[in-house]
Amino acid sequence: MIKNQSSYAQLLAATTLTKLVSRNPQTLTLQQRIEIKNYVLSYLARCPKLASFVTQALVQLFSRLTKIGWFETFKKEHVFRNVITQLSGFLQGPVEYCVIGVQLLSQVTCEINQISEAEANKSLTKQRKTATSFRDTELYDIFQLACDLLRRALENWKTPSYKDEDEHNLMNNLLRLAYNCISFDFIGTSPDESSDDLFTVQIPTSWRPAFLDFNSLQLFFDLYHSLTPGLSSMALLCIVQIASVRRTLFNNEERGKYLAQLVNGIKSILENPQKLSDTSNYHEFCRLLARLKTNYQLGELVRVESYPETIRLIAKFTVQSLQMWQFAPNSIHYLLSLWQRMVASVPYVKASEPHLLETYTPEVAQAFVTSRLESVAVVIRDSLEDPLEDLGMVQQQLDQMSIIGRCEYEKICALLVQLFDQTAQRYQELVSTVPPSRVDVAIQEGQLTWLVYIIAAAIGGRVSFNTADEYDTMDGELICRVLQLMNLTDNRISQSGCEKLELAMIYFFQQFRKIYVGDQIQRASKVYKRLSEVLGVADESMVLSVFVRKILTNLKYWSRSEQIINRTLQLLSDLSVGYTSVRKLVKLEEVQFMLNNHTSEHFPFLGSALQLNDMRCRSVFYTALGRLLLINLGEDEERFEQFMLPLTATFEAVGNALSAAESGVFDENETKKQLIGLARDLRGLAFAFNTKVSYMMLFEWIYPTYTPILHRAIEMWYHDPTVTTPILKLFAELVVNRSQRLQFDVSSPNGVLLFREASKVIVNYGTRLLTMTNIQKDQIYKMKYPL
Repeated sequence: MIKNQSSYAQLLAATTLTKLVSRNPQTLTLQQRIEIKNYVLSYLARCPKLASFVTQALVQLFSRLTKIGWFETFKKEHVFRNVITQLSGFLQGPVEYCVIGVQLLSQVTCEINQISEAEANKSLTKQRKTATSFRDTELYDIFQLACDLLRRALENWKTPSYKDEDEHNLMNNLLRLAYNCISFDFIGTSPDESSDDLFTVQIPTSWRPAFLDFNSLQLFFDLYHSLTPGLSSMALLCIVQIASVRRTLFNNEERGKYLAQLVNGIKSILENPQKLSDTSNYHEFCRLLARLKTNYQLGELVRVESYPETIRLIAKFTVQSLQMWQFAPNSIHYLLSLWQRMVASVPYVKASEPHLLETYTPEVAQAFVTSRLESVAVVIRDSLEDPLEDLGMVQQQLDQMSIIGRCEYEKICALLVQLFDQTAQRYQELVSTVPPSRVDVAIQEGQLTWLVYIIAAAIGGRVSFNTADEYDTMDGELICRVLQLMNLTDNRISQSGCEKLELAMIYFFQQFRKIYVGDQIQRASKVYKRLSEVLGVADESMVLSVFVRKILTNLKYWSRSEQIINRTLQLLSDLSVGYTSVRKLVKLEEVQFMLNNHTSEHFPFLGSALQLNDMRCRSVFYTALGRLLLINLGEDEERFEQFMLPLTATFEAVGNALSAAESGVFDENETKKQLIGLARDLRGLAFAFNTKVSYMMLFEWIYPTYTPILHRAIEMWYHDPTVTTPILKLFAELVVNRSQRLQFDVSSPNGVLLFREASKVIVNYGTRLLTMTNIQKDQIYKMKYPL
């Protein structure tokens, strides 16, 4: 079949056959597929030194044939099964042949475990039946074979003359084969990377012998210590999987022994940490530590004899890792995950043995805080990538630290108070000098940003850990300091401001609101007592006033920052949800000011000078205003009309512009921006007006006076999704029967009118959309499927 000596011709032949077999296996008879399989094996046996990509293509062809023909028989024999027997000639041969045999086994395991593109549109039942049959008949023997070959290879590896390229390749493929076996989807759950933290390997009960003698686990620890970094990371990858085997595979005594060996293996790595300087080894080891707590309880860990020394070494390793914040930053998540889960488990530990977390957790927390502060000067002076730019990672770490920091909270609180006072004093001195040093000010602002974030996380951790009064007093000390800093930065905001620090402030207010503002908060909280003593903020109404003043300040001075505006408006939206707090909010002068002056003059982000993407926050703003308005609105149509005056004026301006468009004299770009903002504003109001009375006020305001303007806009700019999408979403919100608000009286035509208007906009848009035939593929979702 493959007679051409060109590697590319061989590759083409192999991939063509693979595609032919995959798309329609019945194109080839069973006899033909058997012949192809046998030819592939004989060709690989004759030519073991093929180009690597050719060998891989032939391996893929063999694996695909094996999977597709798994249940087929020839002369009453399953000719595509008994894979180990078929490949015994390779596995018992010289190194280069053994590598090919291991590659074939590894690819067959991987192929049967996954769903190819060709199978995606076919029955998943057959795929699962094949995987289950392979699991029950072949997989355990393949894993045992991989372990036996690894033991033999490990003995040879210790011979200096053995470490040539072929042996290195063999070891790599053996480790890959072992990993493919123990990462097999044993129960058909199709786990993905997003479930990594909570993943458990569902090893079948029939595999118990492979783990009860503990030789398998020790084998991979020995491999890690003996192999070079490029291979040792693969050994760690296997250990991570083996450490994650389901708990029910063992009884209590067996589980204790297994866990002891696992902990001792981790201890041995920490005692000889040289290989952890390799980023791959480091990352996999961090994952291993996280799995240690994911699959075992703290009460089980403390019973392990080597636990005290191991937890000391883990704490030392964590502290060093946090200090090396530039080294493998994505791995820190797993270390913090370990400590987060350990601390969260403390209240449930029944064992008499000490867990020692009160000794080591404060060290971890202190290392996190100090390392983040120390990183700021390095980032600014060396122009490095700032960790604060990655808000997703920052949020993740803060969520973990919110629990870690609450263990021995008085220690971390004292540290935060000390560092905050020093940094804030230095910052105040710098901004008072003329002219201030920009670099020094930036460093202090960066450090204050981290401190505000960490303080906010510490406060947010109250809900999940300890709620003692003395801790509330400590929270009060921290809150007072952040609010004092806010007064300083707000006074300077017209001159200059730090966006990252403002984002941290918003996060602080979100955590503060979640814990100490709302219907379920204990009114006698000592936080309010401390706020009253230091700042004169005596009760929740005064605290809400502080919130709203901060919101107004941000909306006024940070209109050019989409992130700050969006997060500030989200804070406003959160405040507008609670029943008691909303009633207190409405009484505030600042809130009444918002309800009576929601124009671009007072809120620049409502102006048309912003980019179109920046307008998306307007719906959130008007949702919050709508909720606040509803509190005392009742059936007061006059107050409703007064509130709608800015929107009425905008609608009139847009209507006049569209009328002038017939004569060709109008500012199209300005009109589009006004219309887009208006649609977003009304959508926010429509979402908030979830009572029958308020909804009818809005409907009667918009119909029939202004709906023709929306229809006209659809007709004019149907080809522009930046215009059509907000209008269509507005109509989509208007027809939602939220909280049964669309309960019209029997004699009312409003239901028919609403249906007619919604239908009209769909027809107007759809008929014109059908005329757009020459749309590029990369634009089709934007132009034709915008919703």
